[in-house]
Amino acid sequence: MTKPLNQLKTSALQRRLSIAKTSLNIGAHWAKSGVSGLFLSKEEKQTQKQILLQEQADYLVRELGKLKGSVVKIGQMLALYGENFLPKEVINALHTLDDNTTPLSWHLIYEALKHEIGERVHDFDIERTPIGTASLAQVHKAVHKFSGRTVVFKVQYPNVADAIDSDLAIFKQLLKITNAVPQTKALDDWFLEIQNLLHTEVDYRTEANTTKRFAQYLANDDRYIVPTIFDNYSTDRLICMSFETGISLNDPRLRQLPQDRRNALGQAAIEIVIRELFEWGEMQTDPNFGNYLVRIDDDGKDQLVLLDFGAIRRFDDQLLTIAKNLMAAGYHQDKQQMKAAMTGYEFFDKLNGKPKDDMAELFLLACQPFANPALIEQQFIDENGLYRWADSRLYHRVMASAKNGMASFEFSLPPKEMMFISRKFIGAHTLLVALDSRTNSDALIKPYIQP
Repeated sequence: MTKPLNQLKTSALQRRLSIAKTSLNIGAHWAKSGVSGLFLSKEEKQTQKQILLQEQADYLVRELGKLKGSVVKIGQMLALYGENFLPKEVINALHTLDDNTTPLSWHLIYEALKHEIGERVHDFDIERTPIGTASLAQVHKAVHKFSGRTVVFKVQYPNVADAIDSDLAIFKQLLKITNAVPQTKALDDWFLEIQNLLHTEVDYRTEANTTKRFAQYLANDDRYIVPTIFDNYSTDRLICMSFETGISLNDPRLRQLPQDRRNALGQAAIEIVIRELFEWGEMQTDPNFGNYLVRIDDDGKDQLVLLDFGAIRRFDDQLLTIAKNLMAAGYHQDKQQMKAAMTGYEFFDKLNGKPKDDMAELFLLACQPFANPALIEQQFIDENGLYRWADSRLYHRVMASAKNGMASFEFSLPPKEMMFISRKFIGAHTLLVALDSRTNSDALIKPYIQP
């Protein structure tokens, strides 16, 4: 078990020194390997390089996990978007940031709790071992002494919110030094979007209100469970909410459920993504598995528990109109319609010729799970006309198509809004593959597009 941290580096100087120390250690290991590899064959040197890169990537991720905060959040996002420009060893290590963060020692968490709600902390019996840790907070289960109600406290790490701006500057500097991605205005805009999103995410009053709003959206749909917020024990840096039971999305019991029940869970999971985009105009953009549970019901009426509403992104009418047009083209698998829908942003408008054709083909492929089943290769559709997510290898096919298409146009980042939507759909794809779900595209998309 990972030993809890007894202190958290929250000042800009402390965090910069930690990153600098990590960089020096990595540099020293590379220098040492260069000397030790002088007499190795070309193949042996390549093998040694790959092993060392994986070791150093894992080391870097462990150090980032100790820093917590937005450095970890940025690393998680690079894991999703870095497939085309980062080594696979680095990508593999960054993916572990979702569930590999070191917990903060209980005495520091208790101090944070007492700072937020004062003597009211004594109204609870609180478990010292967290039931969840993340980049910005950790979660502790508790029992309210007077009502007997079981709750959870989502406790933000002390001073982490104040380190967001300096963390972003650190990460941008690392990218600049390594030349991992081109330093463009699009990249600056992307970092600004992350900055705004993170400042929203550490505002727990906003998250509490968003949780209540989504509870209202889903109040009449018993496929979903949204926790109840207790305002009298919540603050800007602390959320007290009902404890909701369920099993994780990685639990093998889910794969043992009958196909129709796994289909129903998958349909519910992807349907809420569509409704976020087309009905409510706001989306929870952090799809990591820790934000969901499944409550298995003996009668077969299983439910999806939605735990986290911090990373909410609101979208304007322009974006929503473009998204609907792109999805409509994807449903009809119509390349000309897709090319016509690709507009409204400089990223789209500067495309023409082969680059535009390649991008349209990529979007058509990405929309395959939401297409008219009659237009999809039969190997991806079951006997009931449902899309077979696990058998589709869609993510790998999309990434291969994107990589091949890169040669036909100069690299630039897509619109930042599209990147956050893409992140959510990638997460949904991972969830449905894990469940081996099959979904009905007509039920998902037809209500929102023109015939």
